[in-house]
Amino acid sequence: MKKKIAIATLGCKVNQFESASFITGFEEADSQLVPFSSQADIYVINTCAVTGRAGQQSRQLIRRAMRANPEARIVVTGCYAQIAGEELLEMIDNPTCIIGNGNKHLLVETALTDTLPELVMLTGKISMKKEICPLPVHRFSGRTRAYLRIQDGCNNFCSYCIVPYSRGRSRSLPKAAVFDQVETFQQEGYREMVITGINVGKYGLDLDEKQNIYTLLEALCKRYPEMRIRLSSVEPTEVNDRLLEIMTGHDNFMPHLHIPLQSGDDRILARMNRHYTVEVFVNVIARISTALPHAAIGCDVLAGFPGENEQTADNTFRLLDGLPVSYLHVFPYSRRPGTLAASFKEQVNGKVKDEWVGRLRELDQDKRQTFYRRHLGSAQSVLVERRNKKSGLLQGSSENYIPLQFDGPSHLRHQIVSVRFDRMEDDQPLGILEIEQE
Repeated sequence: MKKKIAIATLGCKVNQFESASFITGFEEADSQLVPFSSQADIYVINTCAVTGRAGQQSRQLIRRAMRANPEARIVVTGCYAQIAGEELLEMIDNPTCIIGNGNKHLLVETALTDTLPELVMLTGKISMKKEICPLPVHRFSGRTRAYLRIQDGCNNFCSYCIVPYSRGRSRSLPKAAVFDQVETFQQEGYREMVITGINVGKYGLDLDEKQNIYTLLEALCKRYPEMRIRLSSVEPTEVNDRLLEIMTGHDNFMPHLHIPLQSGDDRILARMNRHYTVEVFVNVIARISTALPHAAIGCDVLAGFPGENEQTADNTFRLLDGLPVSYLHVFPYSRRPGTLAASFKEQVNGKVKDEWVGRLRELDQDKRQTFYRRHLGSAQSVLVERRNKKSGLLQGSSENYIPLQFDGPSHLRHQIVSVRFDRMEDDQPLGILEIEQE
């Protein structure tokens, strides 16, 4: 009888890529994938630990799995599993596998082994890992856009961040393996992929291949001209003339960059151990806007970092308000045991932090609407992703990441079409289908 497998994924695009690889492995082993809400023989929880809330959500999913089937094997992996193994042992009564980030390539085989003891720990010292886990993916269930994980780990050690401790040092996927994965995506019919990693800008620096993120991106653009390429989060110091030349020189490189700011105050940036100043960030945004005037520029912002006050919070708000950025991802600072910032004095009151977060999220909505309205009346090349359940319209993303909805037949899903961005209704960009593109 086929074993029933349920998988839940929290956190970043890298986790989503890795869970897609687990699905590939379970399918190849002739297992049956079922929804996480169903009764299963094996529950896999790919956890996150970037915030306190993410850790809480990880624990909630584990308890949910134990209630669904007290006899099921619980397989916990991801960042929370890496840093909180002892906590997990105290809370899980079922047969348990705890698999660290450096051993995810062993997850499927381990989970399916019938002769396992009640407890299996495969965490190890993630800081000692020298190579990235080989995790091939066939497809992403329910997704039109593929994620291509080329790198794992981080060497930056920002004072607020647990990731270097849960993911280890920067490790890159060899170029040949990158191309093999893209070939698979092409065979599966994907038209767009997001280049992702924990710190993608450090790609290749650990390999003896004379490759870096810029040589790889250019090679991908040239080798796969029909594949739309989107780059996930990249550090401000890694946005240089070389990257902008590649973006402007290749039509299949989407005009969209996501760049973490975190704070608009130099004193706070220094306490965060971020390796740039406000002036550097401003210059980066100006160069992108000049080279790619229609590009979407997203920013990460961290509100309520220890030592912040009304002045520094206002510096961040005013800076972002005056910059031509398209949207913000706003996070409240979360105290993570094991990080340098957890020991800092001047922790910010929760109510004050919530006020700063709320103000920045209002600014995010203003920025999005301003960016959308600037493109009203334009023709947009849209990858059709789904039919919106609420409106009944097709929905997809333009090259510069505008979420357009429009009327059209269902067979256009996964296709790239031309849509005239016609109007805004209830802050939603709406368009008119023009022609299907080749």
